[in-house]
Amino acid sequence: MMADLPGYLRTCLHTGKLAVLAILVSGGIVLQILACALYNNWWPMLTVIMYVLLPMPLLFFAGSNGSSLFSESDNSWVSATKFLTGASAVGSIAIPAILKHAGVIGWGALAMEFSSYFIFVLAIMCYIQMNDDDDYSFL
Repeated sequence: MMADLPGYLRTCLHTGKLAVLAILVSGGIVLQILACALYNNWWPMLTVIMYVLLPMPLLFFAGSNGSSLFSESDNSWVSATKFLTGASAVGSIAIPAILKHAGVIGWGALAMEFSSYFIFVLAIMCYIQMNDDDDYSFL
């Protein structure tokens, strides 16, 4: 379908996809900061550590073949990448939940932290979908 469109229209559509991706990431960052600033409690910022660690196994072990992550593989590096990425993703949810359970943060901060996490996940899914296009790739 995209191959039938003129070049200038494809470029415009890809620019729109990049804009949506940038808006999603910016919205996630704003929610992350608001979860801390509105309640004058900066403990929820610990989640940023997991957000930084989350893409590292993918960058170091998966290489340019990101499609191997979605298929069953006997490669031990791919398995290690899946495990470390999953552990980071669970940590991104667990840190705010543990902070709430310990009484360090309130319900509002917890809701904003989870909203930020799900917006980041949506941005990652949009990035993966954009990366699957044959004629447009970041890597």
